[in-house]
Amino acid sequence: MDALTEYLAGVDTPTLSNAIELLNVRPRSAGFAPLALRCLFPGLGRMTGYAVTAQVETVTQASPGGPEGHLELYRLVEASPKPAVVVLQEIGGFPDYAAHCGEVMATFFRRLGAVGLVSDCAVRDLPEVRALGFHFFARGACASHACFRIVRVGVPVTVCGLPVRPGELLHGDENGLITVPEAGLEKLREAVEEVRRSERRIMDYVRSPGFTLEGYAAMIKRSYRG
Repeated sequence: MDALTEYLAGVDTPTLSNAIELLNVRPRSAGFAPLALRCLFPGLGRMTGYAVTAQVETVTQASPGGPEGHLELYRLVEASPKPAVVVLQEIGGFPDYAAHCGEVMATFFRRLGAVGLVSDCAVRDLPEVRALGFHFFARGACASHACFRIVRVGVPVTVCGLPVRPGELLHGDENGLITVPEAGLEKLREAVEEVRRSERRIMDYVRSPGFTLEGYAAMIKRSYRG
């Protein structure tokens, strides 16, 4: 774990999202996954790592994929900056029937330095993968992997509408998943602390015996004046 991901492991995802907004490096409507993409193991805490991407096809009339695609993906994970996060996009026509990862693949990924997997479809073997301490961000679970095959690796993907580039930094917890832009990284810690100070100041006042809405309005007015 490098210094950046080690720091981000101590920041919850909504706070980090708010800090990125302060940097004004992307539209506020960009860079986060919708509610369909869920953190399946919230008890594992936060996940942060560098994306290793692939496009896969699960329910297909073609024959199941051989080991070549898996080996290519495993090699990419091994060569990736650590920690790695595997991101799989379904390109087949039946995403509601697609299970992208289970205990066997998760064990390989974990052994090669990945801390989690993001899928725009389903995963499986939930108890076993949870026991590995390996994160799953997906839409749910499905029992069968059908005719799963890895079509291509190391390409830009889109999961539930969220674009992810190979090597892009991801951060997620029980609140959801975001991408962390490279622009403004040198100011990110300062922005995180600014968000924390601002929220702490507001919450301290709201919880205080002297709280009134009029007092809060005055506080906000003073802050906007700088």
